[in-house]
Amino acid sequence: MQPALGQQSGFAPGWTMDPTASALRFQSTKNETTVESSTFATYTGTIDDSGVATIRVLMDSVNTNIDLRNVRMRFLLFETFQYPEAVVTMQVDPALISDLAEVRRKTITAPYTIELHGVRAEREAEITVTLLDDDQVAVSSAAPIVLTMADFTLDAGIAKLEEAAKVDILPVTSVTFDFLFERAESADEFDAVANALSVDAGLNAAAMEEEGELSTEACTDRFDTMSESNRINFGIASARLTDDSSAILDSIVEVFNRCPDMSIEVGGHTDTDGSRADNQALSEARAQAVRTYLVDAGVEAERITAVGYGEVQPLVPNSTAANKQRNRRIEFKIMDN
Repeated sequence: MQPALGQQSGFAPGWTMDPTASALRFQSTKNETTVESSTFATYTGTIDDSGVATIRVLMDSVNTNIDLRNVRMRFLLFETFQYPEAVVTMQVDPALISDLAEVRRKTITAPYTIELHGVRAEREAEITVTLLDDDQVAVSSAAPIVLTMADFTLDAGIAKLEEAAKVDILPVTSVTFDFLFERAESADEFDAVANALSVDAGLNAAAMEEEGELSTEACTDRFDTMSESNRINFGIASARLTDDSSAILDSIVEVFNRCPDMSIEVGGHTDTDGSRADNQALSEARAQAVRTYLVDAGVEAERITAVGYGEVQPLVPNSTAANKQRNRRIEFKIMDN
């Protein structure tokens, strides 16, 4: 019989999460008083034989129970095309739970590291560990864990969500969890499970949306959201796409493939720096560069029209650097067939 969790070598040979008996939720507040609770469909967890707990959350699997809201969360806030997962690691000190076999339930404070949206931060949290039996342990948040959006460079995404949904959003969230871990039968079994629980293993294909071809409404929502993301970038005064644009352009290709009956106008827009004639030419060249990328990636050429609008359709006044950045954009518009 393996020693109980908290005793010498009690973590051996490793523990794996049972997602069907686990829960992970985050809460957001809009318009000051409306609190919404959301979750993720796909997350995994392990505790290795040294007591290192690792939780991986597939951000594409965000589930708010509303398709448009899911799409906006993925592409405007979490930018899952660039940052597909969040990873939390925590070293559980065996000394803190050495008496767990006797008391069965303990609340401890433990440090953890969170990697979210390209930012790595160190925090600590109160967690409650409950030993159900020698082969099952529940680990839960003893209190909501508060995360500030600006700490993870998510404040710009919050602003995009606010503009898209026409709401005010509190720039903090609270996270709660209740995870059930089961002891692996062997070190080999643990290693096999642990190695499979990652984006590299293909678990990123977990978006909460209808399968196959998308409805007209779903297609429209996605092309509108891609326009609002404003993450297609070019060199200064250039129509050369920057390398960081590939991730979202590849996501747009996927939307095209799931909306096969739609034809799309790719519209290029600039700010007012430079002459109007130069801006018109630049907007046309940028729209054409996006069209070329999509066609080269397999989208039928006849489904895409590139149009340049120059500086004549600003979203906001060209009065600040931030406003000019918003006006330099690519938009996708569904065309009548």
